[in-house]
Amino acid sequence: MTQTFRHPEILEIARREGKVTVERLAEHFGVTLQTIRRDLSDLAEMGRLERVHGGAILPSGTTNIAYEERRSLHHEAKAAIARACAARVPDAVSIFLNIGTTTEAVARELLHHRNLLVVTNNIHVSNILMANPECEIIVTGGSLRRADGGLVGKVAADTIGAFKFDLAIIGCSAIDPDGDLLDFDIHEVGVSQAVLRQSRKAYLVADHSKLKRMAPARIAALSEVDTLFTDRALPADLAERCDGWRTEVALAR
Repeated sequence: MTQTFRHPEILEIARREGKVTVERLAEHFGVTLQTIRRDLSDLAEMGRLERVHGGAILPSGTTNIAYEERRSLHHEAKAAIARACAARVPDAVSIFLNIGTTTEAVARELLHHRNLLVVTNNIHVSNILMANPECEIIVTGGSLRRADGGLVGKVAADTIGAFKFDLAIIGCSAIDPDGDLLDFDIHEVGVSQAVLRQSRKAYLVADHSKLKRMAPARIAALSEVDTLFTDRALPADLAERCDGWRTEVALAR
């Protein structure tokens, strides 16, 4: 069976079962694992599927991918983005890091920075930075979201209001074609908006897959961000808008 015929059936199986795996598809079609991986990569490039460890799922516009699945997605891209971002972070500054697997990657790249004050609503970020004795860590408090270790809600936003950060480093779930930053949880959106208000400079860390996703809640616009760190060039029209907004796009290689 050719690729042209496999793709629609793969999508139908994904719609029916919610997820497809490489091994089961290879057995179903009688082809190699490598062939199915290429099929899933092609469908992901077209925005029809989201790659996850061992397979793929349908891209969602209302609910996020499970946190452990997100950790396995685009791991190398996130690591490169984190290195590029951390290289722009000087010593002796105050930083806010929000919830997300890419901001966790940034935290790992800050382990050798000195004299940092890091405020976070991400339990995982605080645990990572505990290994840096030159980093003072403040955790916001708030309602604990067990799915990803995030602290959200009014208490988290109120804590942020007590600070004026040198730098906010944030992630998002999606970036739409107009340049709006989107997320799935309205409570998390409120925290991210508070962070942007309380920061002198803002960095967004987001790999290329965020440009192929949708989410229902708006955080802000790319025009409110100083630098976007990503791993692939933006679509031409969005890149032109960033130029007009004076939002730098830093490509991590």
